[in-house]
Amino acid sequence: MKRSRLNITGIAIAAALFLAEGTYAQPAMRLSLEQAISLSLQNSGKLKIANAKVEEAVAASHEARDHRLPDVKMSGSYLRLNNPTVDLKVKTGSGTGGSGGMKVEQAVYGMANVSMPLFAGFKIKHGIESARFLEQATRLDAEKDHDDVVQNAIGAYCNLYKAKRSVELVKETLEREEQRVKDFTNLEKNGLLARNDLLKAQLQQSNVELALLEAENNLKMTTVNMALLLGLPEGTELTPDSTGMEPVADAGTLTKWEDAALMQRKDRAALNARIGATNASIMAMKGDYYPALAITGGYIAADVPNLLTLTNAVNLGLGLQYNLGSIWKTGAKIDAAKARLHQAQATEGILADQIRLEVNNAYQQYLLSLKKITVYQKSVEQTNENYRITKNKYDNNLVTTTELLDADVAQLQANLNYAFSKADALVAYKKLQQVTGMLK
Repeated sequence: MKRSRLNITGIAIAAALFLAEGTYAQPAMRLSLEQAISLSLQNSGKLKIANAKVEEAVAASHEARDHRLPDVKMSGSYLRLNNPTVDLKVKTGSGTGGSGGMKVEQAVYGMANVSMPLFAGFKIKHGIESARFLEQATRLDAEKDHDDVVQNAIGAYCNLYKAKRSVELVKETLEREEQRVKDFTNLEKNGLLARNDLLKAQLQQSNVELALLEAENNLKMTTVNMALLLGLPEGTELTPDSTGMEPVADAGTLTKWEDAALMQRKDRAALNARIGATNASIMAMKGDYYPALAITGGYIAADVPNLLTLTNAVNLGLGLQYNLGSIWKTGAKIDAAKARLHQAQATEGILADQIRLEVNNAYQQYLLSLKKITVYQKSVEQTNENYRITKNKYDNNLVTTTELLDADVAQLQANLNYAFSKADALVAYKKLQQVTGMLK
């Protein structure tokens, strides 16, 4: 019993053991769970990176679609010449084929070419399809990052609630200990209480004071961690809303959660999208076996003073291109892409097993957290009644001071456990939603 009283500091420390560093000060801000999630999403660097990757994937998809559009090229030049020898092979109006006394010192020409692809071995079509799958996969990755940020915010918020509740409960206990020491001091002065019993009460008060210091320090650290996570000044004092800490939902069946996870997990859907992109890229590579056909057109104008002027030279036709080397070079590229496809397909099977394992673990943790709430609730009722009975007995000299102090410690421990069990249940439920892809 003496050991349980002396270890009250350890109780409070264990009850307030959560991540964060720093200090906090005014102004105060009342924070709900919904606000915490919203602010964490707004200020998450991870999500900003994910959104930038989505923008990059969207641009790549647009680029793939742009390959269906015509290519237009224009060029022109102005040239200075060094008195060249010009020999015209056509007859001029004078009946001679020479250039006579013509002096050619400069030349100007311009060209415009248009090429519209008609057939490229389906490379454009499958390239667009591959880019679309990759864009879809990137969006799914961003959604998974969104869920991770939300879950992290929920965990940090519950840690803040635990730290705050720990301070409140220890303060309540300290007030009772201080009053007991005052009462015992008066009794000891009047010779109605042994000095040893007064020393025991004073020792318990000192232990609770130390526990309060530890709890308050942990609250400061947890508050700074939460403020930084939400993008708030680290000096902001945060007060969590305890109304959101009640049990949230029935556990349901494990089969229901597993089926939902296999259908809705973002990482699995992203992997399947990448498998689709690889299949499409293989089909695009096979397009190298086919020739490319395009409509071509152009316009040419030129001016060589004293010699030639060319205008309205328009051409239109079909262009055919075929790289014979692709017959023996494309196969290796396709084999490498197929190997990547097989790796992705094997990874999909591994991921499915991992998802089932994660769902099982999260489901069992949530069941356990619900059972703990029930047990700790009964424990609070029992320890409250035990303290009331022990206090009455102590007032009638039926129990010792040691038993009274032990009942006090047990009551604090039960209240801490019950308060924390509700926060743990919320985190466990949200974790179960996260691993099944149902976190909102």
